[in-house]
Amino acid sequence: MRALLAELVRTNSVNPSLCPGAPGESAIAAIVEREFSDPRFEVHRLEATPGRPSIVVKLPGTGGGRSLMFNAHMDTVGVDEMPSPFSGLTEGNRLYGRGAYDMKGSLAAAITALQALPRLPGDVYLAAVADEEFASLGTEEVLRHFHPDAAIVTEPTGLDLCLAHKGFAWFEITVPGQAAHGSRFDLGIDANLGALPHLEYLAHLAQDLLQRPPHPLLGPPSLHLATIHGGTAWSTYAASCTLRIERRLLPGETAAQALAELGPAARLVFARPPYEASPHSPLVQLAQQVLPAARITGQAPWFDAALYAAADIETLILGPAGDGAHSAIEWVDLASVEAAADAYVQIARNFCQT
Repeated sequence: MRALLAELVRTNSVNPSLCPGAPGESAIAAIVEREFSDPRFEVHRLEATPGRPSIVVKLPGTGGGRSLMFNAHMDTVGVDEMPSPFSGLTEGNRLYGRGAYDMKGSLAAAITALQALPRLPGDVYLAAVADEEFASLGTEEVLRHFHPDAAIVTEPTGLDLCLAHKGFAWFEITVPGQAAHGSRFDLGIDANLGALPHLEYLAHLAQDLLQRPPHPLLGPPSLHLATIHGGTAWSTYAASCTLRIERRLLPGETAAQALAELGPAARLVFARPPYEASPHSPLVQLAQQVLPAARITGQAPWFDAALYAAADIETLILGPAGDGAHSAIEWVDLASVEAAADAYVQIARNFCQT
């Protein structure tokens, strides 16, 4: 498994939606297909968006059992400021490189687990997906074709059980003005100054959100002003000013509710729902038996788990340990990758029964 992980990290799969000209997931998809050339596996290539493949591997069951899908994304963010992003260097128990932690360690663990499993009563799947780091095209496509009884999204959790994460919504507010020469106060209308009431309201709302009752695993909801764009030149009145806002949503909150709080000037651009799983679900309880030292946690980032949950699929987030997601130094703990693979095998053996 360590050799496979090093190969995955050495293979550039930067998401081209984030970094134009980047290669995307095709080379990693070819490695996944190679790893499952054994005829006992079914390999499905999904590529509704050309050049952005996702691979679904199925270990067919003998019949009568529940089905379980492991999900891991193949794409990574960019490699700016990383001196050796694709080295796959191992030092002690750490393997370094872009995607080692987020989340090729998880992908290697899931591949190894599926290869180790015998045929069970229920089907076992691995979805190696494209584009999680941008718009989740891969998992959306997978869920149009497959509907397992349960899923483990193998994002890194330090071998803890992640049962919640926030959703997010992106909004824009555009304030109109009137372009004119800077000397013509009689003609110009300054859109940037016109945005001040919105800025004051956003500042108040951001503070109010932090005072609201927190989620026990995630804390309070939040809002931040991501960008302000207005004006074109020193001596020109700004014809428009656009504010871009991100709102992080707790379970139970919706993008529509957040939009209503922002008022009629705001426009919803894009949103993803939050995720929350019950600690009493069969999958979670089984994972607790397999990993008795695991804590119940929530995580701040958004994961594809929310898409599985929205499709009414019992979902858990469970993966290895490490650090440095989206940062200049990224590494995964190799012992935890091996432990994750063992846990996936044990969970599948027990879950996929009659």
